[in-house]
Amino acid sequence: MPTKTANRNKSLSSSERKNGEFAEEYNEFESIPQKQFTTTTKGRSSGFNPVNRFDDFHLEKTADDITEEDIERKVRTEFIRDNTKTILSKNDSPDIPYTYSINPYRGCEHGCIYCYARPSHEYLGYSSGMDFETKILVKHDAAKLLEKTFLDPKWNPEPICLSGNTDCYQPAERNFKLTRDLLNVFLKFRNPLRIITKNFLITRDIDILKALAELHLAHVVISITTLDKELSRRMEPRTSIPSQRLEAIALLAGHNIPVGVLAAPIIPGLNDHELPEMLRHASDAGATTAGYTVIRLSHALKELFKDWIEREYPDKYEKIIHSIQDVRNGKLNNTEWGKRMQGEGEMAEYIAAMFKTFSKKYGLNNRPSESKPALFLRGNSDQINLFDQQ
Repeated sequence: MPTKTANRNKSLSSSERKNGEFAEEYNEFESIPQKQFTTTTKGRSSGFNPVNRFDDFHLEKTADDITEEDIERKVRTEFIRDNTKTILSKNDSPDIPYTYSINPYRGCEHGCIYCYARPSHEYLGYSSGMDFETKILVKHDAAKLLEKTFLDPKWNPEPICLSGNTDCYQPAERNFKLTRDLLNVFLKFRNPLRIITKNFLITRDIDILKALAELHLAHVVISITTLDKELSRRMEPRTSIPSQRLEAIALLAGHNIPVGVLAAPIIPGLNDHELPEMLRHASDAGATTAGYTVIRLSHALKELFKDWIEREYPDKYEKIIHSIQDVRNGKLNNTEWGKRMQGEGEMAEYIAAMFKTFSKKYGLNNRPSESKPALFLRGNSDQINLFDQQ
Protein backbone atom coordinates (compact mmCIF):
# COMPACT_ATOMS: atom_id res chain seq x y z
CA MET A 1 0.00 0.00 0.00
CA PRO A 2 1.23 3.53 -0.66
CA THR A 3 2.29 5.53 2.35
CA LYS A 4 0.81 8.93 3.19
CA THR A 5 2.69 12.07 2.29
CA ALA A 6 3.19 14.40 5.25
CA ASN A 7 3.85 18.16 5.20
CA ARG A 8 3.44 18.24 1.42
CA ASN A 9 3.53 22.03 1.31
CA LYS A 10 6.17 22.48 3.94
CA SER A 11 8.16 24.74 1.59
CA LEU A 12 5.31 27.27 1.69
CA SER A 13 5.08 29.42 4.78
CA SER A 14 1.93 29.20 6.88
CA SER A 15 1.17 32.84 6.07
CA GLU A 16 1.36 32.15 2.33
CA ARG A 17 -1.16 29.34 2.63
CA LYS A 18 -3.38 31.34 4.98
CA ASN A 19 -3.45 34.34 2.64
CA GLY A 20 -4.45 32.22 -0.32
CA GLU A 21 -1.16 32.34 -2.20
CA PHE A 22 -2.48 29.37 -4.13
CA ALA A 23 -6.11 28.54 -4.68
CA GLU A 24 -5.51 24.81 -4.56
CA GLU A 25 -2.94 22.68 -2.76
CA TYR A 26 -1.36 19.38 -3.59
CA ASN A 27 -3.42 16.24 -3.03
CA GLU A 28 -1.79 14.13 -0.32
CA PHE A 29 -2.34 10.96 -2.35
CA GLU A 30 -0.79 11.51 -5.77
CA SER A 31 -1.53 8.97 -8.48
CA ILE A 32 1.63 9.72 -10.42
CA PRO A 33 4.31 7.17 -9.48
CA GLN A 34 7.50 7.86 -7.58
CA LYS A 35 10.96 6.91 -8.79
CA GLN A 36 10.69 3.18 -8.17
CA PHE A 37 8.28 2.65 -11.07
CA THR A 38 8.61 4.88 -14.09
CA THR A 39 5.68 4.89 -16.49
CA THR A 40 5.17 6.23 -19.99
CA THR A 41 2.81 9.15 -20.39
CA LYS A 42 1.94 10.46 -23.83
CA GLY A 43 3.31 13.93 -24.43
CA ARG A 44 5.37 13.98 -21.21
CA SER A 45 9.12 13.58 -20.83
CA SER A 46 9.27 12.79 -17.11
CA GLY A 47 7.82 9.47 -16.05
CA PHE A 48 7.57 10.01 -12.32
CA ASN A 49 7.53 12.51 -9.48
CA PRO A 50 10.87 12.59 -7.63
CA VAL A 51 10.64 13.19 -3.90
CA ASN A 52 10.38 16.86 -2.96
CA ARG A 53 13.60 17.60 -1.07
CA PHE A 54 11.66 19.69 1.46
CA ASP A 55 9.30 16.85 2.49
CA ASP A 56 9.66 14.88 5.69
CA PHE A 57 7.76 11.94 4.22
CA HIS A 58 6.84 10.84 0.72
CA LEU A 59 4.63 8.42 -1.17
CA GLU A 60 6.21 5.19 -2.36
CA LYS A 61 4.44 2.70 -4.57
CA THR A 62 5.21 -0.99 -4.66
CA ALA A 63 4.79 -3.21 -7.71
CA ASP A 64 1.34 -4.22 -6.45
CA ASP A 65 0.23 -0.59 -6.53
CA ILE A 66 0.98 -0.12 -10.25
CA THR A 67 -1.94 -0.86 -12.57
CA GLU A 68 -2.05 -1.21 -16.34
CA GLU A 69 -3.72 2.20 -16.48
CA ASP A 70 -0.62 3.66 -14.82
CA ILE A 71 1.61 2.30 -17.57
CA GLU A 72 -0.05 4.14 -20.46
CA ARG A 73 -2.11 7.13 -19.47
CA LYS A 74 -2.75 10.78 -20.08
CA VAL A 75 -2.24 13.24 -17.26
CA ARG A 76 -4.28 16.40 -17.49
CA THR A 77 -2.74 19.77 -16.83
CA GLU A 78 -4.10 21.62 -13.81
CA PHE A 79 -4.06 25.43 -13.79
CA ILE A 80 -3.83 27.01 -10.34
CA ARG A 81 -4.35 30.70 -9.65
CA ASP A 82 -1.23 32.36 -8.29
CA ASN A 83 -2.20 35.37 -6.17
CA THR A 84 1.31 36.74 -5.95
CA LYS A 85 1.56 40.41 -4.94
CA THR A 86 4.67 41.30 -6.96
CA ILE A 87 5.66 40.44 -10.51
CA LEU A 88 9.40 41.13 -10.80
CA SER A 89 12.05 38.60 -9.82
CA LYS A 90 15.43 40.14 -9.04
CA ASN A 91 18.62 38.44 -10.14
CA ASP A 92 21.98 39.09 -8.52
CA SER A 93 23.99 36.54 -10.52
CA PRO A 94 26.89 38.16 -12.41
CA ASP A 95 26.68 35.59 -15.23
CA ILE A 96 23.09 36.48 -16.19
CA PRO A 97 22.74 39.58 -18.40
CA TYR A 98 19.69 41.09 -16.75
CA THR A 99 18.63 42.16 -13.27
CA TYR A 100 14.87 41.65 -13.44
CA SER A 101 12.68 39.00 -14.99
CA ILE A 102 8.99 38.14 -15.15
CA ASN A 103 7.53 34.65 -15.11
CA PRO A 104 3.77 34.85 -15.77
CA TYR A 105 3.59 31.08 -15.26
CA ARG A 106 5.29 28.81 -12.73
CA GLY A 107 5.79 25.27 -13.95
CA CYS A 108 5.90 24.64 -17.69
CA GLU A 109 3.83 22.48 -20.02
CA HIS A 110 6.71 22.22 -22.47
CA GLY A 111 8.03 19.45 -20.24
CA CYS A 112 11.67 19.69 -21.31
CA ILE A 113 13.46 16.91 -19.46
CA TYR A 114 16.64 18.96 -19.07
CA CYS A 115 14.99 22.12 -17.71
CA TYR A 116 17.01 23.76 -14.93
CA ALA A 117 13.79 25.32 -13.58
CA ARG A 118 12.26 22.00 -12.52
CA PRO A 119 13.66 22.00 -8.95
CA SER A 120 12.13 25.45 -8.35
CA HIS A 121 8.69 23.80 -8.31
CA GLU A 122 9.66 22.14 -5.03
CA TYR A 123 9.60 25.52 -3.29
CA LEU A 124 5.89 25.63 -4.09
CA GLY A 125 5.21 22.26 -2.49
CA TYR A 126 5.25 20.24 -5.69
CA SER A 127 7.60 17.80 -7.38
CA SER A 128 10.11 18.66 -10.07
CA GLY A 129 8.89 15.74 -12.18
CA MET A 130 5.40 15.34 -13.59
CA ASP A 131 4.08 18.07 -11.28
CA PHE A 132 6.32 20.63 -13.00
CA GLU A 133 4.64 19.81 -16.32
CA THR A 134 1.06 19.40 -15.12
CA LYS A 135 0.53 21.80 -12.20
CA ILE A 136 0.88 25.26 -13.70
CA LEU A 137 0.53 28.34 -11.52
CA VAL A 138 -1.00 31.23 -13.42
CA LYS A 139 -0.41 34.87 -12.46
CA HIS A 140 -3.67 36.32 -13.75
CA ASP A 141 -2.83 39.79 -12.41
CA ALA A 142 0.60 39.94 -14.07
CA ALA A 143 -0.16 42.94 -16.31
CA LYS A 144 -1.75 44.94 -13.49
CA LEU A 145 1.21 44.22 -11.23
CA LEU A 146 3.68 45.31 -13.91
CA GLU A 147 1.78 48.54 -14.51
CA LYS A 148 1.85 49.19 -10.77
CA THR A 149 5.62 48.68 -10.84
CA PHE A 150 6.12 51.13 -13.70
CA LEU A 151 3.95 53.74 -11.99
CA ASP A 152 6.13 53.57 -8.88
CA PRO A 153 8.53 56.56 -8.84
CA LYS A 154 11.20 54.22 -7.47
CA TRP A 155 11.29 52.22 -10.72
CA ASN A 156 14.45 52.94 -12.67
CA PRO A 157 13.71 51.83 -16.26
CA GLU A 158 15.93 49.02 -17.53
CA PRO A 159 15.44 45.90 -19.69
CA ILE A 160 13.32 43.14 -18.16
CA CYS A 161 13.50 39.53 -19.28
CA LEU A 162 10.50 37.40 -20.19
CA SER A 163 11.06 34.79 -18.81
CA GLY A 164 13.95 33.98 -16.56
CA ASN A 165 12.67 30.62 -15.37
CA THR A 166 9.75 29.12 -17.30
CA ASP A 167 8.67 29.86 -20.87
CA CYS A 168 6.25 32.77 -21.21
CA TYR A 169 4.88 31.29 -24.46
CA GLN A 170 4.22 27.79 -23.18
CA PRO A 171 0.88 26.24 -24.31
CA ALA A 172 -1.04 27.88 -21.44
CA GLU A 173 -0.37 31.28 -23.01
CA ARG A 174 -2.59 30.44 -25.96
CA ASN A 175 -5.63 30.72 -23.68
CA PHE A 176 -4.56 33.02 -20.85
CA LYS A 177 -2.69 35.60 -23.00
CA LEU A 178 -0.78 36.93 -19.99
CA THR A 179 2.37 37.53 -22.02
CA ARG A 180 0.47 39.50 -24.64
CA ASP A 181 -1.06 41.63 -21.88
CA LEU A 182 2.42 42.22 -20.46
CA LEU A 183 3.74 43.30 -23.86
CA ASN A 184 1.01 45.92 -24.03
CA VAL A 185 2.18 47.30 -20.69
CA PHE A 186 5.79 47.40 -21.89
CA LEU A 187 4.66 49.34 -24.95
CA LYS A 188 2.44 51.66 -22.93
CA PHE A 189 5.31 52.72 -20.69
CA ARG A 190 8.05 52.19 -23.28
CA ASN A 191 10.19 50.02 -21.07
CA PRO A 192 12.70 47.77 -22.88
CA LEU A 193 12.43 43.99 -22.67
CA ARG A 194 14.11 40.80 -23.75
CA ILE A 195 12.16 37.62 -24.52
CA ILE A 196 13.48 34.06 -24.43
CA THR A 197 11.21 31.34 -25.80
CA LYS A 198 11.15 28.12 -27.80
CA ASN A 199 7.53 28.39 -28.89
CA PHE A 200 6.25 29.50 -32.30
CA LEU A 201 3.33 31.14 -30.48
CA ILE A 202 5.47 34.26 -30.12
CA THR A 203 4.63 35.06 -33.76
CA ARG A 204 1.04 35.75 -32.66
CA ASP A 205 2.34 38.93 -31.02
CA ILE A 206 4.38 40.27 -33.92
CA ASP A 207 2.12 43.33 -34.05
CA ILE A 208 3.12 44.48 -30.56
CA LEU A 209 6.73 43.31 -30.89
CA LYS A 210 7.10 45.28 -34.11
CA ALA A 211 5.85 48.44 -32.41
CA LEU A 212 8.32 47.85 -29.56
CA ALA A 213 11.16 47.16 -32.00
CA GLU A 214 10.52 50.40 -33.86
CA LEU A 215 11.28 52.14 -30.56
CA HIS A 216 14.36 49.94 -29.97
CA LEU A 217 12.69 48.37 -26.95
CA ALA A 218 12.56 44.66 -27.84
CA HIS A 219 14.99 41.83 -28.43
CA VAL A 220 13.82 38.24 -28.92
CA VAL A 221 15.88 35.09 -28.41
CA ILE A 222 14.64 31.78 -29.79
CA SER A 223 15.99 28.75 -27.97
CA ILE A 224 16.96 25.76 -30.12
CA THR A 225 18.22 22.51 -28.60
CA THR A 226 18.42 20.29 -31.66
CA LEU A 227 17.54 20.20 -35.35
CA ASP A 228 16.47 16.56 -35.00
CA LYS A 229 12.67 16.47 -34.86
CA GLU A 230 12.57 13.03 -33.24
CA LEU A 231 15.07 13.97 -30.52
CA SER A 232 13.13 17.16 -29.86
CA ARG A 233 9.85 15.29 -29.48
CA ARG A 234 11.41 12.90 -26.96
CA MET A 235 13.33 15.52 -25.02
CA GLU A 236 10.94 18.50 -25.11
CA PRO A 237 7.57 16.96 -26.08
CA ARG A 238 5.31 20.02 -25.98
CA THR A 239 7.54 22.63 -27.54
CA SER A 240 7.48 23.81 -31.13
CA ILE A 241 9.46 21.53 -33.43
CA PRO A 242 12.87 22.84 -34.61
CA SER A 243 11.65 23.88 -38.06
CA GLN A 244 8.91 26.02 -36.49
CA ARG A 245 11.45 27.78 -34.28
CA LEU A 246 13.55 28.61 -37.31
CA GLU A 247 10.40 29.85 -39.02
CA ALA A 248 9.70 32.05 -36.00
CA ILE A 249 13.17 33.57 -36.34
CA ALA A 250 12.49 34.27 -40.02
CA LEU A 251 9.10 35.86 -39.36
CA LEU A 252 10.42 38.06 -36.57
CA ALA A 253 13.45 39.13 -38.60
CA GLY A 254 11.17 39.82 -41.56
CA HIS A 255 9.34 42.39 -39.45
CA ASN A 256 12.63 44.00 -38.35
CA ILE A 257 12.34 42.65 -34.82
CA PRO A 258 15.85 41.98 -33.47
CA VAL A 259 16.16 38.24 -32.95
CA GLY A 260 18.88 35.89 -31.82
CA VAL A 261 19.34 32.20 -31.12
CA LEU A 262 20.21 30.43 -27.88
CA ALA A 263 21.65 26.95 -28.45
CA ALA A 264 20.65 25.45 -25.16
CA PRO A 265 21.32 23.31 -23.49
CA ILE A 266 24.29 21.72 -25.17
CA ILE A 267 24.30 18.12 -23.91
CA PRO A 268 27.73 16.58 -24.49
CA GLY A 269 27.42 13.18 -26.10
CA LEU A 270 23.91 13.88 -27.37
CA ASN A 271 23.58 17.14 -29.31
CA ASP A 272 26.94 18.94 -29.10
CA HIS A 273 27.79 17.90 -32.68
CA GLU A 274 24.76 19.89 -33.90
CA LEU A 275 26.02 23.27 -32.68
CA PRO A 276 27.55 24.43 -36.02
CA GLU A 277 24.40 23.55 -37.97
CA MET A 278 22.11 25.15 -35.39
CA LEU A 279 24.07 28.39 -35.73
CA ARG A 280 24.07 28.19 -39.54
CA HIS A 281 20.34 27.59 -39.83
CA ALA A 282 19.55 30.32 -37.30
CA SER A 283 21.74 32.80 -39.16
CA ASP A 284 20.16 31.86 -42.49
CA ALA A 285 16.74 32.48 -40.94
CA GLY A 286 17.70 35.98 -39.83
CA ALA A 287 19.21 35.69 -36.34
CA THR A 288 21.89 38.28 -35.62
CA THR A 289 22.98 37.22 -32.12
CA ALA A 290 23.80 33.87 -30.55
CA GLY A 291 24.53 32.31 -27.20
CA TYR A 292 24.75 28.86 -25.66
CA THR A 293 24.67 27.08 -22.32
CA VAL A 294 25.77 23.60 -21.25
CA ILE A 295 23.38 21.32 -19.39
CA ARG A 296 23.53 21.33 -15.60
CA LEU A 297 21.65 18.83 -13.47
CA SER A 298 20.78 20.01 -9.98
CA HIS A 299 18.83 18.26 -7.21
CA ALA A 300 16.10 15.91 -8.49
CA LEU A 301 16.90 16.85 -12.08
CA LYS A 302 19.74 14.32 -11.90
CA GLU A 303 17.27 11.48 -11.29
CA LEU A 304 14.86 12.69 -13.94
CA PHE A 305 17.47 13.06 -16.66
CA LYS A 306 19.16 9.75 -15.91
CA ASP A 307 15.78 8.01 -15.98
CA TRP A 308 14.98 9.63 -19.33
CA ILE A 309 18.30 8.57 -20.88
CA GLU A 310 17.76 5.00 -19.65
CA ARG A 311 14.33 4.94 -21.30
CA GLU A 312 15.04 6.77 -24.54
CA TYR A 313 18.73 6.17 -25.32
CA PRO A 314 19.95 3.26 -23.15
CA ASP A 315 22.85 2.52 -25.50
CA LYS A 316 24.16 6.09 -25.06
CA TYR A 317 23.65 6.30 -21.29
CA GLU A 318 27.28 5.89 -20.20
CA LYS A 319 28.62 8.17 -22.93
CA ILE A 320 26.20 11.00 -22.16
CA ILE A 321 26.56 10.88 -18.37
CA HIS A 322 30.36 10.69 -18.54
CA SER A 323 30.46 13.51 -21.08
CA ILE A 324 28.40 15.75 -18.81
CA GLN A 325 30.74 14.92 -15.94
CA ASP A 326 33.66 15.90 -18.18
CA VAL A 327 32.37 19.48 -18.34
CA ARG A 328 31.33 19.57 -14.68
CA ASN A 329 34.60 18.58 -12.99
CA GLY A 330 33.47 15.00 -12.47
CA LYS A 331 29.98 15.95 -11.30
CA LEU A 332 26.64 16.59 -12.98
CA ASN A 333 26.22 20.15 -11.70
CA ASN A 334 28.31 23.16 -10.83
CA THR A 335 26.79 26.26 -9.26
CA GLU A 336 29.96 28.35 -9.43
CA TRP A 337 29.47 31.64 -11.24
CA GLY A 338 31.46 31.83 -14.43
CA LYS A 339 31.51 28.05 -14.80
CA ARG A 340 27.90 26.93 -14.39
CA MET A 341 26.73 28.19 -17.79
CA GLN A 342 29.46 26.90 -20.10
CA GLY A 343 31.20 24.34 -17.90
CA GLU A 344 34.94 23.74 -17.52
CA GLY A 345 37.64 21.38 -18.76
CA GLU A 346 38.77 20.25 -22.21
CA MET A 347 35.31 19.32 -23.48
CA ALA A 348 33.90 22.68 -22.36
CA GLU A 349 36.79 24.50 -24.02
CA TYR A 350 36.15 22.58 -27.24
CA ILE A 351 32.47 23.56 -27.22
CA ALA A 352 33.38 27.20 -26.51
CA ALA A 353 35.89 27.27 -29.37
CA MET A 354 33.37 25.66 -31.73
CA PHE A 355 30.75 28.25 -30.76
CA LYS A 356 33.17 31.13 -31.27
CA THR A 357 34.35 29.84 -34.65
CA PHE A 358 30.94 29.21 -36.15
CA SER A 359 29.30 32.30 -34.66
CA LYS A 360 31.93 34.37 -36.44
CA LYS A 361 31.62 32.33 -39.64
CA TYR A 362 27.87 32.90 -39.83
CA GLY A 363 27.98 36.58 -38.91
CA LEU A 364 26.43 36.29 -35.46
CA ASN A 365 27.13 38.75 -32.61
CA ASN A 366 28.63 41.32 -34.99
CA ARG A 367 26.12 44.02 -34.08
CA PRO A 368 25.55 45.08 -30.47
CA SER A 369 21.94 45.06 -29.36
CA GLU A 370 20.55 48.36 -28.15
CA SER A 371 17.70 49.42 -25.93
CA LYS A 372 16.43 52.85 -25.03
CA PRO A 373 15.33 53.16 -21.40
CA ALA A 374 15.36 56.94 -21.92
CA LEU A 375 12.06 56.60 -23.80
CA PHE A 376 10.30 55.46 -20.64
CA LEU A 377 7.02 57.27 -19.95
CA ARG A 378 6.29 57.77 -16.27
CA GLY A 379 2.76 58.24 -15.03
CA ASN A 380 -0.51 58.11 -16.94
CA SER A 381 0.09 57.06 -20.56
CA ASP A 382 -3.50 56.78 -21.70
CA GLN A 383 -2.72 58.79 -24.81
CA ILE A 384 -0.90 55.78 -26.26
CA ASN A 385 -3.15 53.52 -28.32
CA LEU A 386 -2.63 49.99 -27.08
CA PHE A 387 -3.23 46.82 -29.03
CA ASP A 388 -6.28 44.78 -28.08
CA GLN A 389 -8.12 47.84 -26.78
CA GLN A 390 -11.30 48.16 -28.80
